[in-house]
Amino acid sequence: MRKLSKSKLIAFRQCPKRLWLELHKPELIDDSGSQAAFNIGYQVGDIAQRVFDPDGTGFNVDPNDIGWAESAAQTEALLQTGTGPLFEALLSIPGSLALADVMLPDFALAALRWQMIEVKSSTRVKDYHRDDVAIQTYIAQHSGLALSKVGVAHINNQFIYPGDENYDGLLHVEDLTEEAKGRHAEVELWIADAQSTAAQEVEPIIKIGGHCREPFTCGFYDYCRKDVTQPEIPTNILPRIHTAKVSDWERRGITELHDTPDDELNLIQQRVKAATLSGETYFDAVGAATALGAQATHTYFLDFETVTFPVPIWKGTRPYQQLPFQYSLHLVHKSGGLRHAEFLDTSGDDPRKALAEQLIQDCGNDGVIFAYNAGFEKGVLKSLAESFPEYTSQLNSIIRRLDDLLPIARDCYYHPSQKGSWSLKAVLPAISELRYSDLEEVQNGMAAVDAYKEAINSDTTPERKQELRDRMLEYCKLDTYATVEMWEFFKGTIK
Repeated sequence: MRKLSKSKLIAFRQCPKRLWLELHKPELIDDSGSQAAFNIGYQVGDIAQRVFDPDGTGFNVDPNDIGWAESAAQTEALLQTGTGPLFEALLSIPGSLALADVMLPDFALAALRWQMIEVKSSTRVKDYHRDDVAIQTYIAQHSGLALSKVGVAHINNQFIYPGDENYDGLLHVEDLTEEAKGRHAEVELWIADAQSTAAQEVEPIIKIGGHCREPFTCGFYDYCRKDVTQPEIPTNILPRIHTAKVSDWERRGITELHDTPDDELNLIQQRVKAATLSGETYFDAVGAATALGAQATHTYFLDFETVTFPVPIWKGTRPYQQLPFQYSLHLVHKSGGLRHAEFLDTSGDDPRKALAEQLIQDCGNDGVIFAYNAGFEKGVLKSLAESFPEYTSQLNSIIRRLDDLLPIARDCYYHPSQKGSWSLKAVLPAISELRYSDLEEVQNGMAAVDAYKEAINSDTTPERKQELRDRMLEYCKLDTYATVEMWEFFKGTIK
């Protein structure tokens, strides 16, 4: 019998084949996208230790630090004494084990009991968190541990950071005691079935499906689909197509775009289908030019770059709040001249007030301000107005001047190379010679965020910070220059 960790049991819950591959063919896994999530988890875990152990009297028995044998011995001894909070305590029974994020001694009754809390970086308790806690509760109680409370500590997205490293209130603990203790029979069956799967000599046969992406994207997805015949043009190229509809088509034997029934598609989906199959571009030039109208005054083009922090670092901000640190603004004069303005603060200090002040100056007092998917820019501006009420009037004025190029692009233009997407990066190559791929290092929004986080890190050298700054400026500038070119294309200025 193998000693299956809680994470292995959760893998089994997602897909028995995933568990088998993790045990028998771990070299096949692609976990390249997991590090960012791990980093967030470590950060929230560190905060949890400070929140649940403000006096610093607890013990960290993480086996990754002290080894598995030592961790098991320390955990057993400390659970007997109840001398303080425990972190990463190793709980074990025959066939399974788990690491408990937080264990708090409870002396409310005569006998020592423990509160067991799992820490998650999400803003709510998810279904797989409930499975996670149920497994851990089963292991803890079958190891002889008396539990007074079981809960999940998740991020409170209404928490406003007061500064000075004070994170009291960042975590909200949801009590799952009764639910977790009531699922012992389920967990016992999961463990037995997982052990049976683990003992198989032959790889389980399980078709790819929705479970490959829920609750996580499986690291073996590419391996599992390598021998599956892929459609020449899959139906999921259609924009805003529901997964349920794709699944229904698959049950009816419809996997190719050309077989999709037109009467089950909306107008834009029909347009994408027709353009893709014919290879011909759809362009309602008159409709696009009419929607834009004549240029009455100066015209602006705005794009923000924002960052989110699960654990806020700037006073007055919330977890996962969209915080602008950069913008690019192009101005097309009525006379035809082009001017560019930009803002980027890589000091590591809260950049928002300075950004708002400069933006107000750069936007002037009149003229349409175009953005691509302007709802995002509007949300950023509203948040700035809430945070800095002294600038509410000016920022609301900018909001009223905002207009959106995305609906015009979606209604009036489609090139087969877009593959069902109207993202700026999908449309731009079809109408312009500009290419994000020509940029160095920072070629998309996620890369810009990563570059910003590296730039504000105290360990980053001045030379590297300047390099990152230059590349972020170049990227954001291209975002707004791309909208200038799109605007001119739709107006009929360039062909």
